[in-house]
Amino acid sequence: MIGRGPFVLGAGAAAGIVAGIVLRRQNNPVRTLLQNNAKLLSKKDHHTVRTLVRGGQAHIFKHWPAPGIRDQQKITLLQRARAFASESISAKELEEARLEVLYPPRCEKREHQLPGPPGTDDLRKDQYYWLRDDNRTDEDVLAHLRAETDYCHNVLENTEHLQEELYREMRGRIQEADQSAPVRDGPFFYYSRTLEGKQYRVHCRRKLPPNVGPPSESDSMDESQPEEILLDENAEAARFDFYMVGGLEPSPNHKLLAYAADTSGNEKYTLHVKDIESDREMLKEPIKETAGNVAWANDNKTMFYVTKDKLDRPFKVWRHHVGGNAEHDELVYHEEDDQMYVHLAKSRDDKVLSIHVGSSVTSETRFLSADEPEGEWKVILPRVNNVEYDVRHRGDHFFIVIRDEDRPNSEVLVGPVSDPTQTKVLIPHKPDVKIESMVASQNHLVVFQRIKGLQEATIYELPDGLEMPHTLGMGDQVQFPEAAYSLGPGSQGDFDSPILRIGYTSLTTPTSTIDLNMKTGRRAVKKVQPVLGGFSKDSYKTDRLWATASDGTKVPMSIVYKQGLVKLDGSDPLLLNGYGSYEVCNDPYLSGNRLSLIDRGFIFALAHVRGGGEMGRNWYEDGKYLHKKNTFTDFIACAEYLVKEKYTSPAHLCIEGRSAGGLTMGAVLNMRPDLFNAAIMGVPFVDVVTTMMDESIPLTSIEQEEWGNPNNAEYYEYMKTYSPVDNIQRADYPNILVTAGLHDPRVGYWEPAKFVAKLRENKTDNRILLFKCDLGAGHFSQSGRFDRLKDTALEYAFLLKCQDLVDP
Repeated sequence: MIGRGPFVLGAGAAAGIVAGIVLRRQNNPVRTLLQNNAKLLSKKDHHTVRTLVRGGQAHIFKHWPAPGIRDQQKITLLQRARAFASESISAKELEEARLEVLYPPRCEKREHQLPGPPGTDDLRKDQYYWLRDDNRTDEDVLAHLRAETDYCHNVLENTEHLQEELYREMRGRIQEADQSAPVRDGPFFYYSRTLEGKQYRVHCRRKLPPNVGPPSESDSMDESQPEEILLDENAEAARFDFYMVGGLEPSPNHKLLAYAADTSGNEKYTLHVKDIESDREMLKEPIKETAGNVAWANDNKTMFYVTKDKLDRPFKVWRHHVGGNAEHDELVYHEEDDQMYVHLAKSRDDKVLSIHVGSSVTSETRFLSADEPEGEWKVILPRVNNVEYDVRHRGDHFFIVIRDEDRPNSEVLVGPVSDPTQTKVLIPHKPDVKIESMVASQNHLVVFQRIKGLQEATIYELPDGLEMPHTLGMGDQVQFPEAAYSLGPGSQGDFDSPILRIGYTSLTTPTSTIDLNMKTGRRAVKKVQPVLGGFSKDSYKTDRLWATASDGTKVPMSIVYKQGLVKLDGSDPLLLNGYGSYEVCNDPYLSGNRLSLIDRGFIFALAHVRGGGEMGRNWYEDGKYLHKKNTFTDFIACAEYLVKEKYTSPAHLCIEGRSAGGLTMGAVLNMRPDLFNAAIMGVPFVDVVTTMMDESIPLTSIEQEEWGNPNNAEYYEYMKTYSPVDNIQRADYPNILVTAGLHDPRVGYWEPAKFVAKLRENKTDNRILLFKCDLGAGHFSQSGRFDRLKDTALEYAFLLKCQDLVDP
């Protein structure tokens, strides 16, 4: 009815109108995205937002803070959005406005003071100390870590398509169904396989065929022999979010398999023993919280394993009889020095078991006949401070590589098992040759060494009948022609084999497994790691460069780029990687993942800075203790050289380092924030003073032989001059991505969390600062091979974003 009276709708019509209103609201992308922020929009803004959302740009309007927070930045973004829709501004300008709207987490401050060393009145303020929670259960801490990780993903949301593209690229270079080069051990070839679409390895073996000859470089596994699956990690990992296998040891008679698995990322392994034929668990109860390695006695029923103390230090060796109760296991060794770690091994000839205890500078080894598991463990060489040695057994003697203050680059000794202290020098110390390791077999001794940073191996023939040698001849050298490469021993087979297995790679050469016949000199390439996707070694150029440090020291670098793609005029993006601690050599290798950067125009370089071991023991000594800052100034010198020689420029120079390499990144960012465009700091050790003064933190005691003890005032004051958390300044910093793992036992997650919180408080720029903490991983990121690719894709997308190489 039409008139002045009330206008009444029927129930069905009213319901239809209400439903239509609700439906329009539900389908309104502006309200869905902006929620209460939608009131900031004009009609024209609504139209712009709808247009951009339909065009795949919805991320521009996601994750806005609540009304009243950054409203002016929101209005500016809407203005930029209109300009972008009309093609008046670039995608970069729009993205800059988007990032201004996103609100980074602000970490609560709680007053806390940390005292200096005894005898001083120094106090350090640490308002973010509360972020440390040893139990990993504090809801305030977890909420902050989640907020930071969410913010990281929000900032990088415009790269999600790129991350997926990078992931597909990197995965596409992997031959998913692949097999390792088999190792001949007794009556079997042992190997592992990966399966299409599966994250983890399958460990297998096949019998040698009947009437097989002695080992040779031409050996090949007989595929007609039935395959036995020893351990399918995929089946085991299905029950856990994280899964990593530690020790994996068949018994001497090849009937049992001992293995250890970490299911949380905290590097505490549960030990299992299974009967290979029946797949039956042989332990009454799996042995928990071990260090992960195990050694069998020759009776096939006695095994030894290592447990950790409350600070994750491997410190006790136990003897277990398979089938017995672990509660009755016998303690055979207890290392009470909290700076020493314990490790178990068995000699290649299966004759000797050894307990190796070592710190950063001192070691000692005990041995036991593998035929007498109830016998007495005997010391090979008595423990002496700042003396390290490593041992290989053959016949009635030991080969010993020893290092001390007079022999910093090591020399090779030989001594009788009856009295190993009665040694003779086989290879004397040389100031320009660093001896790294050795491989002993029935008829040969192979010594791996470095000369001017490059690796080589020398093969020495030994006397027949396992007689102890008194001298060695000149030896035959194993060398490779590339300017920079990595060379080392692979998995060796039977002790009486004349075959030396080596691994070789470079920045342009895929990892190659090579068998070398030490009698004839013939080589056979047993496997080249496939790199799919059209990779061609000839498309890339690698070189060795030398920078000059501030004290005149020449610092080597290894570099690679794609020929014809880079300009070498200073405009190319470059990623410089560094480490520089523990005498670890940051050697070059081909990374299929890294090609996703290089093929987009990045140059990649490795800085072989002091603190590593590339140039000999003194190279390491010059980058530790009260010389630690040489590591950082070396890295800066490398960066400056690359800029000076027009490989890149500060606007295009990116850097990365993990763990102690993350310390290097944090230090150089504080020292020269103007030199870099972007940095990735993976699980970084950045709170040096606080951690090294707190012996309740895992690794602290043993790490004092690497960094020094800040309870000594001299070390305390020196550490304070470079510890990244303690040297954050009011300054402009580069773009930075920091990562951590909640269960990391090596670098507490709270160190990078505190670094980011303090840097957010102090930095004066509006560049990107991101922190991603994986709540289900430890020091080594995700355990699945494809899951790790997603982490790498995010990191690479961050770098490409910082270089404006992300398509809109």
